[in-house]
Amino acid sequence: MVAKLAAQGVSDAQVLAAMGAVERHRFVDTALVNQAYEDTSLPIGLGQTISKPNVVARMLELLRHGVTGKLGRVLEIGTGCGYQAAVLSHLAKEVYSIERLRGLHDKARENLRTLRLPNVHLLFGDGMMGYAKGAPYAAIIAAAGGEAIPAAWIEQLAVGGRLVAPMQTASGAQALVVVDKTPQGVKQTLLEAVHFVPLKSGTS
Repeated sequence: MVAKLAAQGVSDAQVLAAMGAVERHRFVDTALVNQAYEDTSLPIGLGQTISKPNVVARMLELLRHGVTGKLGRVLEIGTGCGYQAAVLSHLAKEVYSIERLRGLHDKARENLRTLRLPNVHLLFGDGMMGYAKGAPYAAIIAAAGGEAIPAAWIEQLAVGGRLVAPMQTASGAQALVVVDKTPQGVKQTLLEAVHFVPLKSGTS
């Protein structure tokens, strides 16, 4: 899988190492284990998916954007099955990951328990609100896309920090967006088209 990612253009050595360190098959249903290392998104229940490895690697590479050491504190919106939080644990000093679906929050907790990652904190709550108690964040990454980036996320991002998320464009399709919070203000860059589940508020 890592060799495939490198061939697809992922060049950040730390991202490739982190992707290689986390066994993706631990995070998918037993019936799908044989597809765990293919470059495809897989269902994880409750209408949600685990993103394809290439998209995870691409977003993490954007998130790091040339940081030499580890990222500081990172907020992940949409824990899902916990896979990306596990990968992030290798790239950041601290990871706060929030999930709005109780069933997935519990599943992620179960999946991550055996890995014993002391720097990962799983939260159950409305991701659109972010997590103010942990702010400011060096980086924020989201696994669901809405029509705009929630104001709470921008507020909770540290100056010098970066946010990577899918967002609905004017055409109704989704694209990756990178938000850089600089001392001069907020800069938003639209990148390639992606396909993520819609961003929703509230918990269930």
